[in-house]
Amino acid sequence: MIRDLLARAGLVLTAALAATLAPAGPAAAHGADAPDGTDYRTEVTAVTPARPGLSVRAVEAGARLELTNTGDRAVEVLGYSGEPYLRVGPDGVYENVRSPATYLNRTIAGDTRLPAEADPAAAPQWRRVDDSSTVRWHDQRVLWRESAPPPQVRAAPDREHRVRDWVVPLRADADPMEIRGTLDWVPPPDAYAWWVAATLGLLAVGALGLLPAGSGPGRRALAGIGGLLVLGGLAAVAFTVGRELDAGARGVGGLLAGLLGGQVWALLTGLGAIAAGVFAMARRPAADFAVALAGACLALFAGAANAAVFARAVAPVPWSATTARILIAVVLVAGAGATAAGALRLHATSRHPTPTPEPLPHP
Repeated sequence: MIRDLLARAGLVLTAALAATLAPAGPAAAHGADAPDGTDYRTEVTAVTPARPGLSVRAVEAGARLELTNTGDRAVEVLGYSGEPYLRVGPDGVYENVRSPATYLNRTIAGDTRLPAEADPAAAPQWRRVDDSSTVRWHDQRVLWRESAPPPQVRAAPDREHRVRDWVVPLRADADPMEIRGTLDWVPPPDAYAWWVAATLGLLAVGALGLLPAGSGPGRRALAGIGGLLVLGGLAAVAFTVGRELDAGARGVGGLLAGLLGGQVWALLTGLGAIAAGVFAMARRPAADFAVALAGACLALFAGAANAAVFARAVAPVPWSATTARILIAVVLVAGAGATAAGALRLHATSRHPTPTPEPLPHP
């Protein structure tokens, strides 16, 4: 029975690892879709002149700008040649298919070839893309897109630098407007220190699996592992919600749609870890297998998948980057530690199974 459980766990963990690593690549550069982190901080400082119902903010760790216009007049975002690019108003969101920015901003990290219809001097040809009052877009004017850092950063990478002040032009009817902001370089943290701390923590949690499973200390250790797994699951859910909020989710409906559409695996493994932790705290049968499997999925899908925050100055959450790193460290410690502890307990049980008491003879 124990061997069958271990074999099934191995298959599940192999599939989980393959699913996690298959789409993995280098840490997303500043300006890529939904980056895992960056060392460039993009901030919106003002919209001039101010208009009722018009707001702009940076989302996705600064990779996009988000403009919301609930006023009674449409506002246009101008492209790189001063041509109409986006229009947001009471009748929804439109993009100009003649604007080169329409295509350049979609392929900001890849192909920059333009279709034949892209002509900034041509009359706008508007295409409706959304019925809301909010639009999000990449904008090359607010990003650092070169592979090498700016000269001042290369000269002193351990200091914060103002890379540039930027401006994105707007227009409401014939009235010119501007979005103003800043782009700063922020020195990245020491990722090695965070990895050392996480490794020491998971080893300490895993060592709890060395206590005899059937003893009083072993039973208390299982409850403690369950409690840590609950904590790790809560940290994963909090980080996942934070990513969606930073990506621009508004309201409960928008948040749920984002979670189910883009962060579903991290969310499910966080919730699964909470359930497995409660299961272990109750000392239910097969709790060792539950914590090992849930911990492995938690460490892979919610921990390793977001570990780029250890090496990035700006994290894709609406809180400080230090808070994000603490959350992911807790996820890794709880997930990998529970996996190690559960596996050790399963191994010990398979080698020394609890003897089945012989039935009492009938009188």
